[in-house]
Amino acid sequence: MNKFYVAFSITFCLGVLTVLGFAPFYLFPVPVVTLALLFGFWRKSTTSRQAAWLGFSYGMGMFGAGVSWIYVSLHDFGAMSMPVAVFALFLLCIYLALFPALSGWILVRLRIISPVIWALTAAALWTLSEWLRGSLFTGFPWLALGYSQVPFSPLAGFAPVLGAYGVSFILVLSAAFLLLWLAQGLRTWRYVLPLGMVWLCGFYLQQVDWVQPFEKPVTVSLVQGNIAQDMKWREDHVLNTLETYAGLILESDSRLIVTPEISIPLFYDVVPPAYLEHLAMHAMRNDGDVLVGMIESAPDGSDAYYNTMFSFGSSANQHYRKHHLVPFGEFIPLKPLFGWIIEVLKIPLSDFSRGDLQQQPMHVAGQRVAVNICYEDVFGEEIIGQLPQATLLVNVSNDAWFGRSIGPQQHLQISQMRALETARYMLRATNTGVTAIINERGIVQQEMPVFTTAALHGTAQGFTGATPYVRFGNSLILGLAGLLLLGGFLSVFRASQKTL
Repeated sequence: MNKFYVAFSITFCLGVLTVLGFAPFYLFPVPVVTLALLFGFWRKSTTSRQAAWLGFSYGMGMFGAGVSWIYVSLHDFGAMSMPVAVFALFLLCIYLALFPALSGWILVRLRIISPVIWALTAAALWTLSEWLRGSLFTGFPWLALGYSQVPFSPLAGFAPVLGAYGVSFILVLSAAFLLLWLAQGLRTWRYVLPLGMVWLCGFYLQQVDWVQPFEKPVTVSLVQGNIAQDMKWREDHVLNTLETYAGLILESDSRLIVTPEISIPLFYDVVPPAYLEHLAMHAMRNDGDVLVGMIESAPDGSDAYYNTMFSFGSSANQHYRKHHLVPFGEFIPLKPLFGWIIEVLKIPLSDFSRGDLQQQPMHVAGQRVAVNICYEDVFGEEIIGQLPQATLLVNVSNDAWFGRSIGPQQHLQISQMRALETARYMLRATNTGVTAIINERGIVQQEMPVFTTAALHGTAQGFTGATPYVRFGNSLILGLAGLLLLGGFLSVFRASQKTL
């Protein structure tokens, strides 16, 4: 068998194994090792084209295994036929795999520079490719390597400073130094020492208190209605949904009660006023507030509508409208070209309007709460738009779309990263799971069993202050990566001039 095809198969398997670093497995050393081995194949590649194909196979393995839950959304709940759903997932994986392919294509051209500069350039290039993947066409940053280090790896300590992409940078740099050490036959410590220093620095950063407590801990209840996705939008099931959430809310004596995304599958203006008044009165008796997800018609009377969280209770009524919508799930990009997808997927209300990018935290239950809805918590730089004013983070989701796949657990890990970046508690209220209370260090303190109907009761400590990531967002790591990449190219140019 051709050696290239063997390498292609091995790198594909390495990509699959990389998924073990992410939730629900949390084997954080695995991506460092698999990426180091990929780098080894890249260093041995004879052409850029060959390296690109190896990067592509790695990406196909990682994304094929890591985002397989999308098939559940498309086929089980989106009414897409199995062959079409498989083909759609295959096309998505091809697109996502182009980014590691691009990294391999470029890195082969940089082999003539010194190993240390090559390692720094490799980390910079991979990080920028991840950021690009998380930005193009509204972005899909799922499975950015930095998430695999949350919350147990020492590298997670870099999250409050450099964010998820910064953790990716340190991980990739670690993998590059590991490869260089292995390539020397373990005979030299010149690559082990910087590798060890980086990990020790991460451990030290984990001990830093970036923020200060705000007031006393607040009691919270996170409601998990467990409404089956195929029943959620049925008219004959709406009454049961209303009763389920009312029952769970009225049983709680917490100051802050949170329901999932669109927990009430109705437009706000058609929900019986007495129902919402009953919930508001209960929240006031608790000296607190309840957050309820509904659909909101545009105030200007147009046909637009929003995915909105409303607050009711002791504080003035407030709302948050979802800004970052899911392509082909909540809006159809290039509608003249892709409008037919609405008929294929059979997804109700798949043309939402965007809320404002800059929205203020809700002042509820004595806290300032930054709400984000479902997919929005994948975008760290958008979350910090409500900080440092916010004292708590709240994510409301409906991960029933993913069934019993690994998708909901991966989404939980993403929320853990947001808690680490901002040094804030993250409260997750979801329809079927994973409903959880995550502390400011990204540790899950309490978690509700998935696919159960109940409320998770606990406490959450508010915080004030700002981490470096809250102050600077992704600019620190992107600036560093850009400078290192430029330095790598300049080194290549100088090296090539010397050979002339």
